[in-house]
Order: sequence, then structure tokens, then C-alpha cells
Amino acid sequence: MSEEMIRLGRERRFLVLLGIICLALIGGALYMQVVLGEAPCPLCILQRYALLLIAIFAFIGAAMRTRGSITLFETLVVISGLFGVAVAGHHVYTQFYPAVSCGVDVLQPIVDGLPLAKVFPLGFQVDGFCSTPYPPILGLSLAQWALVAFVLVVVLVPVLTRRNRKRLN
Repeated sequence: MSEEMIRLGRERRFLVLLGIICLALIGGALYMQVVLGEAPCPLCILQRYALLLIAIFAFIGAAMRTRGSITLFETLVVISGLFGVAVAGHHVYTQFYPAVSCGVDVLQPIVDGLPLAKVFPLGFQVDGFCSTPYPPILGLSLAQWALVAFVLVVVLVPVLTRRNRKRLN
């Protein structure tokens, strides 16, 4: 087996792990919603979409065999992560300044009109407000943890890819 195939295999395993982590985060959000009664706001739902997109692109990227196709899906993962950073960042801002609306009146019908809200309403339909203060987990709000996760995706995917491919060029 060539050195390049070994390195691309490493990237594919990383993408599978990333996809599983994103699905686990969505599962955790569903647990908090159903079991703990924490109603998701429009920004929470948009963050779930970002996590789902990251997972889908990561799994598709992991199924690819060529360097270029894996790079394409890693790029889509990072773009989805940037969307997550923007949404989670706005959510954190909204929680720090509760007088600022999360746009529940504007965003709710848009988010509830997305296809997954109709197919899987439990997981993708708005039911709460962005400024609702839920108890922190290890000192951070859920929005802050989401922001950390998305920033890690945006930073680590390119860094690890570059590091992995460094000796190939």
C-alpha cells in the first residue's frame, strides 16, 4: 500500500469520527429537548442543521477514494462549520444581550418551513426562545459549547488535513 493511500485512509477515518461526533451532538440536543425539557430556538435548530451537514459531508468524504474528492468534502465540512460558527456566535451574543431578539418572529416560520422540520418535527421544529437561560454545563452555555465545537471543526479539519498531507507534496 502506498504512502498516499495510508494517509488518505487516515483522513477518511478522521472524517468518519467527525461525522459520528456531530450525530452524537445532535443526539445530545434531542436528549436535552425530550428528557430535560429544553425547548430549541430557531438558532438551536440552525445549529443542528450545521451539525447534520458536517456529518453528511464527512461521511461522503470518507467514502471517497481520491485526494481531490476527499478535499472537496473536507472543504464542504469547513463551510458548514463556518455557518455553524456564525449561527452559534449570534446565539452567544443574543444570550449575553437578552434584549436583542434572536428573530423568533422572523426566523421561526423560515426554520419551521425547512424540509426536515416537516419530516422530523421533533428534531427540527422551533419550540423555544434564543434568550432562554438554561443551566450551564461545565461553566458554558449550550450556545457557547456549540461555538467551541464549530470553531474546532473550522480550525482542525484544515490543520489536520494539511499536516497529514505535508509529506506527500
